[in-house]
Parts: sequence; structure tokens; C-alpha cells
Amino acid sequence: MDYTDPLDPLDCTEFTPAKVGQAALRSIQLRQGLELEIFDVPLGYANSTIEPELMCDAVDFHFHIHGHHEDELTQVGDREFCIWGSGLHPKRCMSGPEQRALEVWLWVEGEVLRSILADGLGELPREVAHWLRSENELCYARVGKVTPPMERVLWEIVRCPWQGMPKRLFLEGKVLELLGFMVGWEQAIQGQRAAQRLSAETRERVHYAREVLLQNLHEPLTLEQLARRSQLSESVLKQGFKQEFGMTVFDYLLDYRLNQARQLLEQRTMQVTEVMTAVGLKNRSYFAAAFRQKFGQNPKQYQQQF
Repeated sequence: MDYTDPLDPLDCTEFTPAKVGQAALRSIQLRQGLELEIFDVPLGYANSTIEPELMCDAVDFHFHIHGHHEDELTQVGDREFCIWGSGLHPKRCMSGPEQRALEVWLWVEGEVLRSILADGLGELPREVAHWLRSENELCYARVGKVTPPMERVLWEIVRCPWQGMPKRLFLEGKVLELLGFMVGWEQAIQGQRAAQRLSAETRERVHYAREVLLQNLHEPLTLEQLARRSQLSESVLKQGFKQEFGMTVFDYLLDYRLNQARQLLEQRTMQVTEVMTAVGLKNRSYFAAAFRQKFGQNPKQYQQQF
């Protein structure tokens, strides 16, 4: 990642020593009250910091591409995100094992959030109004999964090729995309609560369907076969899978394959074609295009980094 932008005085990077290379925290103030940070930690770096109890008037959106940390309110792992709303933040012990970490943080002050999302009366949509709380209330905190479209935007932020004003406009557009995902995610949560919840038996069968799906990585079952094996109707399987895992059956399968391929490429023990075959894909052009869409690079370029 290129940390330098001589055309932008509001784009700053701090480096800290690590066991392998340097850890970098890049801060970009896009406008007053709207700040983007990229935290890039090399393999072998263990991070642990403690922050005192404090009152925060900004909403913090914290996206993990790689890495893991825990605090009193959340546990966030690879390809997960968390939202910390405004209000009283408890003491945070931000810690994680020795690991590769790549995280994107977005800080949005309350007034800026209202300027983007509020209606004509200055009110936030009811789905996200709980993001902003008073200084005496414990902040809202929730963890979710980074979906493939979210991950695409995160990689575009990390690999932004521009400098100066084009960079700032590009990144602010990507920030708005992320906020759109967050609002949609909150709407989906409330919609799920309003809808009839899956019975325990149906949830168990949907999770069994996922196991069957992944056990047949090289010869995937059709939706009809998967539903029959799981003793569910196709419509219940599709609805339940989307509700439990946040994506369709075959989007989940592709996402799983690409994540497995990423791990194999990082090991550098197999050629790209061998990796493609190992995860159950047969068309190299399709594999390259899907991998590039998810991770921002083709498989060979990605492998060469390691």
C-alpha cells in the first residue's frame, strides 16, 4: 500500500515498529467531522492497547479485511465489521494475537451523519437513529459480516490509485457506499426481527445444508438436490440460507471457494491452476475475474505479494 500523498496535507501516516516490517496507521480527513483510517499491520505483529472510558460524539465503523480484536463490547474477526455509536464508550482493551491485520476505520461525527442521512426535519431514519446516543448512555455496538460487495469497496479504498483532490472525491464516494451498506444492514436486521423467525428445526436443517454444500465442493449439488438432502423445500432453503448467512446458497459457495483460494495462494506451495482446481473451479478466466472482483488483484498478482 502506498502511504504517501504529497498533494494532500490532511493525509498523514504514522509508523510503529513491528517484528516483521512496520505497522502503519494512515489517517485521511475527508472533511470536518469525517475521517478515514487504514490500519495495516504486517505478519507477526501483536497489538494491544487500552483506552480509558470516554464519551464519543462520533459513530465509528470498523471494517476488518484481515485481523482480530476483542474489547468489552465486541469480538471482531476476519471479514467482519463493528459499529460503535456515539455515547459512553467503556474501557477498551483492543487486543489480538500475532497476526496479519488490515482494517478500515470510518469516523463520522453526529452532525455530519445527519447532513448525509437525515430527512427534511433533520431526523435520522428510525433504522439507524440508535447510532446516536447521549453522553450518559452506553454506546450502541454490534458486529456483522463483511459481504463480498462491502469487501470490494474496502479493497478499492485500500488500493486507491489517486492523489490530491481526485483521491478525496473518490474516497468520499466509497465512504458513502459503505454508509449505504450499513443502513441497508440495519434495515435487514429489523426486517428479520419483524419477519417470522426460523424454527430451531429449520435453522438446524439450513446449517446442515451448508455443511453438505461445502462437503461437495468439487461437484456441487443443485438447489433441488440440496433441499432434498436437507428435507426442506427450495423456497424455505433459499430464504433460510439468506437469513442465516447473509447471501444466496451459490454466492456463499463462491465466496467460500475464493477465501480458500486466497489462503492457498498465500502459502505459495501451489500454482494458480492447482489452487483453482483445489477449490473446485474449472474455468481459469472465471476464477481470475471472480478473484479480482473480490480482492482487487488477479490470483497471480496476489500470490506474488507473499
